[in-house]
Amino acid sequence: MIDSVQKLREQTDAGVLDCQQALKLAGGDFKKAVQILKKRGVKLAQKKAERKTGEGLIEVYVHPGGRIASMLELGCETDFVARNATFKKLAHELAMQVASMNPSTIKVLLKQEYIREPEKKIQDLINESIAKFGENIKVKRFVRYKIEF
Repeated sequence: MIDSVQKLREQTDAGVLDCQQALKLAGGDFKKAVQILKKRGVKLAQKKAERKTGEGLIEVYVHPGGRIASMLELGCETDFVARNATFKKLAHELAMQVASMNPSTIKVLLKQEYIREPEKKIQDLINESIAKFGENIKVKRFVRYKIEF
């Protein structure tokens, strides 16, 4: 059981107690436990969707070769979360997604498949972070630059 909890935490970034509960509800089935945690994350994200995101950070990603770059503003509720390394990594991943996939709007970005894990949508990635931090997280704006010849 301890190994399953640890593996589930590594895969989902959920807390120990949440992982234990999910495994109990799933009768020890790892895949079902992942789905339970995912559903909880979506419900939590929906509850927090209206909360103000007055903090955050701006992330810049420059693709190797320097011909494509993106800048993204990612909002959260507190400066504590904005300074967190995991939140900064999320901002970096989203800026890289923008540079790579060139979405036209935030709505399009959120519906895109995540480039590192095509089975996930960008909204799923954000929902996981909302569940982890317990705060609303929103992509506020982004821009993509490309050298045109």
